[in-house]
Amino acid sequence: MFKKVFNGIKEFVIEEYKFLICMLVFYIVCTFPVNYYIVVGGGVSDVSERIVVENATKSKGSFNLSYVTELKGSVMTYLLSYVFPTWDRESMSDYKYSESETYEDIAFRGELDLESTNGSAIKNAYRLAGKDYKEISSNIYVIATFDGYDTEFKIKDELLEIDGKSFGTLDEYSKYVQKFDAGDYVEVKVKRNGDEKTIKCKIHDENGRKLFGVALQIVKKYETDPKIEIKFKPSEAGPSGGLMTTLEIYDLLVEEDITNGMVIAGTGTIDDNGNVGEIGGVKYKVLGAEDGKADVFLVPAGVNYKEALEVKKERNLDIEIVEVKTLEDAIEKLSKIKK
Repeated sequence: MFKKVFNGIKEFVIEEYKFLICMLVFYIVCTFPVNYYIVVGGGVSDVSERIVVENATKSKGSFNLSYVTELKGSVMTYLLSYVFPTWDRESMSDYKYSESETYEDIAFRGELDLESTNGSAIKNAYRLAGKDYKEISSNIYVIATFDGYDTEFKIKDELLEIDGKSFGTLDEYSKYVQKFDAGDYVEVKVKRNGDEKTIKCKIHDENGRKLFGVALQIVKKYETDPKIEIKFKPSEAGPSGGLMTTLEIYDLLVEEDITNGMVIAGTGTIDDNGNVGEIGGVKYKVLGAEDGKADVFLVPAGVNYKEALEVKKERNLDIEIVEVKTLEDAIEKLSKIKK
């Protein structure tokens, strides 16, 4: 029986080898990567499914992340983006600091952005709710190296010390570097691939500002009372969920139901001082919020807000668009909206 099946397969391959080769080549061509991300739309996701706070209060409504779905571009998805009117192309070069960067470097930045954003969200929410929090770690990472600079840094390096001195903030690091002259070298201890090593780095001058020719990101972690656990997936990396994450944490900490029973969607970064920053993909996030039956869409002030209003007008959407500048501003405006 087995021999008969084997012979049948063998005969089919011999007879149809040209067709099979064509199909294999077609598959390889279609899946070949291109230097684009393909934006295929957006949606909403309940933030409460990712955040656990000890002895949390409950609310009737919900806070939801508005997100954009991005596919890593291939020949097939790139061509389909010209067929489907809701699919857009974004050059991967727009996400790069230098042409030598890889997809993995971009992904690392996104993951680090998420970690940093979660730290800022915890700090802001606990501060405003009057709950205890304490910084327990502060780590500085190299997230990009720029072309044209002589540097031994590599993306993903953790900066531990400069000339034996450690730094708790990016501002402290920057102030220390400013005292050197262009062309000076300093000894920098970094952690790379789990190992510590010391490298010599040249100081450069850019319009009177001393620098290494790299971009840095700081990630802070906190010990809190009550305890908190944030569980985002790697695919949800990036800083744009900062505002909604902060609002959800704050809502879980206070007795008041700041949702007022509404389904609230939104987007925007959050910094250490509670300021809301602009993001990309507002069009898709507004449409995703509408599809998700959200009552309100919170959006950063300025260009993002204007773009959201334009989408609402063009598509004749029912969702209420609310412009926010800070965490406190968002909470105050939500208190005045009733379902």
